[in-house]
Amino acid sequence: MTGQAAFRQEYPIPLLVIVGPTAVGKTEIAIELAHRLRGEVISADSVQVYRYMDIGTAKPTLEERRGVPHHMIDIVDPDIDFTVYDYQQMAKNCIREVHNRGKLPILTGGTGLYIKAVVDDYTFCSGKVNPSLRRYLQEEMELKGKDTLFRLLREVDPLAAERVHPNDSRRIIRALEFFYLTGEPISVQWERTRKKQSNYQLFMVGIAMERTYLYERINRRVELMLEKGLLKEVKGLLERGFRSDLKSMQSLGYFHLASFLEGNWDWETAVNTFKKDTRRYAKRQLTWFRADQRIRWLERKPGNTKKTPVLDIICSMVEGY
Repeated sequence: MTGQAAFRQEYPIPLLVIVGPTAVGKTEIAIELAHRLRGEVISADSVQVYRYMDIGTAKPTLEERRGVPHHMIDIVDPDIDFTVYDYQQMAKNCIREVHNRGKLPILTGGTGLYIKAVVDDYTFCSGKVNPSLRRYLQEEMELKGKDTLFRLLREVDPLAAERVHPNDSRRIIRALEFFYLTGEPISVQWERTRKKQSNYQLFMVGIAMERTYLYERINRRVELMLEKGLLKEVKGLLERGFRSDLKSMQSLGYFHLASFLEGNWDWETAVNTFKKDTRRYAKRQLTWFRADQRIRWLERKPGNTKKTPVLDIICSMVEGY
C-alpha cells in the first residue's frame, strides 16, 4: 500500500454535504464546487436513482454536469423496490471510491433520510423486507384500520409510537415489521444509530432562501418541467408498463400527471396540486434539515442569482481538509 493510500485509509474521509429544500439550487452549486475543489458529486435524491425519470426529478443533463462525474443517478428501473439500505451501501462505496481517486466526495440532495443514513451510518438489520409479513400487515391495516395497528405498535414499542404519527401507515407497518423480524423494537435501533459517530470528516452546508422567493422558484420550476415535456415523460413511463401505484410513480409530478392521464384530475387541478405539494415538501425538508445542528446555513438573496458569495464561503470551510 502506498503512503498516500495508507493516509487516506487511516484518517476519516472528508465529505462535503450540500442540503436544502427543492429548487434552491443545490445541484448547480455542487457542480461549481466540484470544479473548484476537484470533487465528484454523489446524488442524495430518492427519485433520481430511477432510469427514465429525468424531467420531473430535475436530473442534471450531461451538458449541465459540465464534465463533473455524478453518482447514484440512473441506477435502477422504476419498478425496483430500492430501499434506503440499498442507497446507503451503494453511496458509501461511491464515497470511498471517489476519495481513493484523490477527489473530494460531494454528497448533495434533498432526501434527508438518505443523507442521514450515510453520514450517521444508520444501522439496518437487513436491507430487504419480508414480503409475506408486509403483505399480512397491510391486509390487517385494510381490514382493521390504522388505529388497530397503531395500538399494537404502542404495546410492542411505546417509544416508536410516540415518534410515529397515528396516520403514518407506512412507518407504522415498518416499525411492526422490524419488531417481528428482529425481535427488538425499532426505537432501539434509532437510539443505537443516534449514539454512533460519523465515519466522515464532515463539512455540512445548508442552502436557504427567503420563503416567498423560494416558493416563486418552485412554481416556476414546475412550469419549466411542463414546458420541457414532463407530461410526455410520464405518459412514456405508463406506456412502458410502469404502473402509477409504484413507489417511484408516487413522486412529485409523476403522481400528479399520472392522475391527470388516468382521468382522476383535470389539468388545472393536477398542476396546482403539483405546485402546492412541492411547496409543502420544501417546508418539510427545511424542518428536517434545521434539526441537524451540524449544518451551517447560507442564504441566497432574492433577486441575486450569483452563487459566488456562497461558493467562496464553502470553499473557505473546506480548504485544506
